[in-house]
Amino acid sequence: MAFTLFQDFLSNLVTRQRSLFSGSESSPIDELLEKLMGTVGEVSGIVTARQVLDQYEQLDNEAKLAFFQDLEQNFNADPVHVAKAFGDYEIEPSSGNLSKLSTAAEPKRIKLLRRLNQTPGATHDLVAMRTDLLKLLREHPELKAVDEDFLRVFKSWFGRSFLQLQTINWSTSAAILERIIRYEAVHEIKDWDDLRNRIDPPNRRCFAFFHPALIDEPLIFVEVALLKDIPSSINAILEDNDVGVDADEDQFDDDFTTAAFYSISNCQPGLQAVSFGNFLIKQVVQELRSEFPSIKHFVTLSPIPGFVRWLEKNDRNEPNEITDLKSSVAKLERTPEVLEDNAELIRKCVFNYLMQAKRGDFPLDPVERFHLGNGASLYRLHAGADLSDRGIAQSLGAMVNYLYDPRYIERNHEDYAIDGKIEFSDKLKSLLIKV
Repeated sequence: MAFTLFQDFLSNLVTRQRSLFSGSESSPIDELLEKLMGTVGEVSGIVTARQVLDQYEQLDNEAKLAFFQDLEQNFNADPVHVAKAFGDYEIEPSSGNLSKLSTAAEPKRIKLLRRLNQTPGATHDLVAMRTDLLKLLREHPELKAVDEDFLRVFKSWFGRSFLQLQTINWSTSAAILERIIRYEAVHEIKDWDDLRNRIDPPNRRCFAFFHPALIDEPLIFVEVALLKDIPSSINAILEDNDVGVDADEDQFDDDFTTAAFYSISNCQPGLQAVSFGNFLIKQVVQELRSEFPSIKHFVTLSPIPGFVRWLEKNDRNEPNEITDLKSSVAKLERTPEVLEDNAELIRKCVFNYLMQAKRGDFPLDPVERFHLGNGASLYRLHAGADLSDRGIAQSLGAMVNYLYDPRYIERNHEDYAIDGKIEFSDKLKSLLIKV
């Protein structure tokens, strides 16, 4: 109770300070940063942090770049302190000296981010700030160290213990439902009726992770279809109105055997590289097993977004068998009829892409990396599974089922993380070209 009252006091204080400064000229942002880093009093620091964040939000793109460059150049660790701590550790490599070295080596940016996060609503603003930073990295790679510090604090602030799983249904607040429509990244939600068809029928589920510091803002969500068979077409899911309800008896048939994760969307660009999907899928599996003991298969119906790009790219180091296969598929007319007629050729090409196209030791395809990294295995491939314009442009209409078998998730994850090993169903083995 006392903590809540103090939080309310701080929020009211910051609101009053905002009102005072809204019509007057405040200090430049670099001066506010200097003041914040020197502030001792908690209340003074909270007010100054809010002034920094409010001023940053008003900056144009050029000024934001200058802000991040200032963080990169002037908010590093003190080299004198680092050298002294390292010297002490070399003389006496004790745990105490190691702790002092670790503290000395921490960039001042870390402390700055923590101080900024003291003020109400700061976490939302800092996530938005990193979104701006990520847009700058390609042309300004020198800012990578700044981004790594953002990522370091975000991984601690958004740890698993802080995440709250919620079921999204038609009674969820309109503010959250609107964001689900906006953030859907795999299969566009066309309107409110389309959303209702995905979350309201009794054989549909939607789960999302939330964080207490981001009110009504989902971090990631997954849409699930409860089925009697392994799905082989996305249209069969998105357009399915048969929810297993007997019209005469008004009884819901819940004897499902399969839970299909057909869309997983990360919602916050500023939290890129903060892992939520692994935790989300594992917890959703537990929730569904508890609610529907009949479910034996937990699978995805996933896009293959990198396939056509790989198909159209020449690689002199590829074996001739792979090059010839790619050439045959690349020549196909991209119409639903032609693609369906060449289903087996496409399946063979897709499987060899998933197995042999690599970035380092790991698969080239980003969705494949995500699911294999979470402990899934390649289970089934389907040609003609998504014949929308987007599906054909990405993967010639092919999709893949990744299987999450609770018995092997941890083993698969370890084998993949250590050796890049790709687990796959024996039924796919005949498609593999040995190189």
